[in-house]
This record gives sequence, structure tokens and C-alpha cells, in this order.
Amino acid sequence: MRELFLVFAITVFSVNGWAVELIELTQTACQFTEPERGDRHYKAESYDACESYNETTSVQRLNAAKVLELKPGGYLFRVHNRDVPYLLGFWLRGKGLDRFTLPSVSGGGIDTGGYQEYQITLEEGEYLYSCPLNPTPDYKLVVKQ
Repeated sequence: MRELFLVFAITVFSVNGWAVELIELTQTACQFTEPERGDRHYKAESYDACESYNETTSVQRLNAAKVLELKPGGYLFRVHNRDVPYLLGFWLRGKGLDRFTLPSVSGGGIDTGGYQEYQITLEEGEYLYSCPLNPTPDYKLVVKQ
């Protein structure tokens, strides 16, 4: 059976008069499904289980992951916790030393079946996004004209 899914759905709308693009991201155990082109169907009941799983699989998974490419501007990231049985979060920041100079956004408290939204204006540069609570690998996001 072939699994179908939508990769990086983007919708433009207004938040308090500010035009933003909505980007929906979904977390399952130890991963975001969109950059990995689907759910790996790993089941984890704890942070430690994901740490162990990612230790042996993250390099290969990141080499095959889709890089999210965006233009500079306003974004609303809606991050879903599809089925992870503990609270999740989201952290988007500049890559390397740019994590101190590029915009960043983070937060937690995403319950199983729920979502949180994170609003940010992105400048040109390379970013990483992940969930330190799940935990997930550091996925790449590139912002350029």
C-alpha cells in the first residue's frame, strides 16, 4: 500500500492585519513527518527512547530529508502532536553561529492530538527546526529571495 501525504502545506492569510503564510508541521514519535516524507511509524513512550532511536538513525534520515525553502517574510508555524503520548514543543532558530543573530521562536505544551502556533518573521539565512522535547533531529530550513 502506498502512503500519500502533503509536504509543507502553505496557506496565506492575515493575523491581526499582518499577512502571513501558514506552514503546518506534524510530529509523531521522534520526528516531523513532512521533511521525512511520511511517518516512520516508530513508537516511543519517552524522551530517552527517541534519543536512542535518533542516535542510530538521524544522520541517514537527515541526508534524505526534504529541506524547507521559504522566502523572507511573515510565517505562522502550526505544529501538531499527532500521537506522541507526552507534551511536545517547537524550536526554530538560525543555524550555527546565526542562531544568535537570526530570528528564532520556541515553545512547548503541545498535547497529544493538539497543536500550537508560532509566529515569526524570517530573514534570509539558514535555520534549523526541531522539538527538543520529543526529541527530533534538527531539520533544515533555508530562507532566500
